[in-house]
Amino acid sequence: MTHTDPFLALSARTGRFGYGAPRAVTLAADGSRLLFLRSTGPEDPVERLWLFDPVTRQEHLVADPAVLAPHRTGDPADLPALERRLRERLRLWAPGIGSFAATADLAVAVFALDGRLFRTTVDAGSSTELPVAGPAFDPRPNADGSLVAYVTGGALHLTDRAEPLSPADGGVWGVAEFAAAEELGRTRGHWWSPDGRALLAARIDESALPLRWFADPTRPELAAESFAYPQAGGPNVDLQLWVLGLDGGRVRLDWDTAAFPYVCAADWEGDGELLLTVADRLQQTVLLLSADPATGRTSELSRTVDEFWVDDLPGTPARLADGRLLTAADTPSGDARGVALDGKILTDERTQVRRVVGRLRGQLLVEAGQDDPVDQHVFLLAPDTGALTRLSEGPGVHSAVAAGETLLLTSARPTGIERRLHFRGEEIALPDRATPFPHVVTPQLARVTELGLPTAVVYPRNHPTGRRLPVLLDVYGGPGHQAVANEPRRWQARQWWADQGFAVVTTDNRGTPFVSPSFSRAIFRRFSAVALDDQIAALRALADTHPDLDLTRVGVRGWSYGGYFAALAVLRRPDVFHAGCAGAPPTDFRLYDTAYTERYLGLPQDNPEGYAADCLIPDAPSLTRPLLLIHGLADDNVHPSHTLLLSQALTRAGRPHSVLPLPAVSHMTPNGVNEQISEAELAFLRSSLS
Repeated sequence: MTHTDPFLALSARTGRFGYGAPRAVTLAADGSRLLFLRSTGPEDPVERLWLFDPVTRQEHLVADPAVLAPHRTGDPADLPALERRLRERLRLWAPGIGSFAATADLAVAVFALDGRLFRTTVDAGSSTELPVAGPAFDPRPNADGSLVAYVTGGALHLTDRAEPLSPADGGVWGVAEFAAAEELGRTRGHWWSPDGRALLAARIDESALPLRWFADPTRPELAAESFAYPQAGGPNVDLQLWVLGLDGGRVRLDWDTAAFPYVCAADWEGDGELLLTVADRLQQTVLLLSADPATGRTSELSRTVDEFWVDDLPGTPARLADGRLLTAADTPSGDARGVALDGKILTDERTQVRRVVGRLRGQLLVEAGQDDPVDQHVFLLAPDTGALTRLSEGPGVHSAVAAGETLLLTSARPTGIERRLHFRGEEIALPDRATPFPHVVTPQLARVTELGLPTAVVYPRNHPTGRRLPVLLDVYGGPGHQAVANEPRRWQARQWWADQGFAVVTTDNRGTPFVSPSFSRAIFRRFSAVALDDQIAALRALADTHPDLDLTRVGVRGWSYGGYFAALAVLRRPDVFHAGCAGAPPTDFRLYDTAYTERYLGLPQDNPEGYAADCLIPDAPSLTRPLLLIHGLADDNVHPSHTLLLSQALTRAGRPHSVLPLPAVSHMTPNGVNEQISEAELAFLRSSLS
């Protein structure tokens, strides 16, 4: 795609500055080496599989899709539907190896390319294509890599036999359903037993779900594509878990699936036990279950209950090697989210735990914020005393991967991103071939109002004090995503927007994560009111300390929930917001998915007032400000009908507005589309705010 602006052109060529950066890093169980995905350089989108040896400090190309499948296009249209949808759930758009699975020692890795299945012997760097019964999805090796399980045609197959391992009973086997993959963090549906004699497999029945249809209007000769979608208030999939023995044995795991329909996590805990994390429909109760693979019987190990919802804390609930149970828990004041061991809270009031990574040096390895939510650090947490030892330094968003005694520390600081391997007392840089960020952006950060809302202001470079600027509110504002953080990638585009002549403001309103549990839960049963009130209060508070903010010219832009907020803002508060660009907005949450929407708003039949208050369609007659609606017509997350329904209501009410449809574009807007959208938004906002 052609871009005339140098920054946007560079952003498009480099995959938003991500091509060439290591991804999907996997450490060997003993920490002796690692595998990762990365392209060859900053303008190469094709991801290849690499091995890094920390002893020699050398990297080796293990599998190259350009060699294995030289004529593939990488076009999503050429992928099997399951693979294409998994990439959407994982937000992957690179055309190479999207994901891989490996044995614990990293001796063997397997992956799929356009439905073809490859097995790689890592040390030799040689790959073999394995015969499959149909387009292969989500291949997984057994412990020694001699067998590979994969999904095709809704059945679970093994590479050593022609017939499927799963029964032909009308169900779909071995995959994660939409709700699990999009909203619950579980993207897989089959797991090998350690001894390789059985697989734990999910079986889903989607027959009760309504269908969503997608058609490419630029290809009218093609039939529309459909998939089952769990709509708020409607049925979810019928989900079962089975142990499928390679000898033909089949055992169904037994728990109250009616009361706890969601499986958030599952895996083997040795050959004789399985651990499952299940949740009720509103996610107010989460159980950790032990299951006997021989009988299917389950027993409850822990129960986490919250009157609002149990926020996902990755790495919990879990059982430690000594049998103690690790769960998420709020501190007594309710001001911090921490972890508890056998019910005893380990962490203090100033530490907001965000993820339990695993174990290192006999302690828990956690990612957490302290004092200011813009920074995230990596800590060792002593399970006996609760003592914290910080492993990361300086401002930024630091994260970790660990195995054995090896730690990979990724530090995303304002100046850039570095990955350093702590191995046998040495610190080793992991090779990174991404292009350096064009700008070192220093947003002016502040906590404002009595609520302590995190905010940031980005000015044009070399902005002269005293020159008033139109304001661009670049917003997300929804649950699960923090916009104001010391992570450099997210500020590059905002600096570009500022350089176009705006003061760019970003605020995390109540409902967003990592400030405190009460801060996040303020949107319980109602999205719109709190977000709108907080964003307006923050704008006004910032104007008191930033006199160059011209609040008579305020534009707002956002995507997904941020698109919802942008449309909400101009529809309901035209006195504050003078133009809006709403990208992929969920305009009526009654049409959005079950697991996300019901977690916060409850069931539509139990909270009709809340759903009605958050719906934008009835607000159409009140539009008095310029509004640009943007939507990818292949968006299977927020279906394009959301935008079209609002546009229809605006048209019927005689309210002028603009619509930018994007044929064959998904929720991710990859391959330069995001930059083209920015150019269109810029022209719209300049015209609207002049």
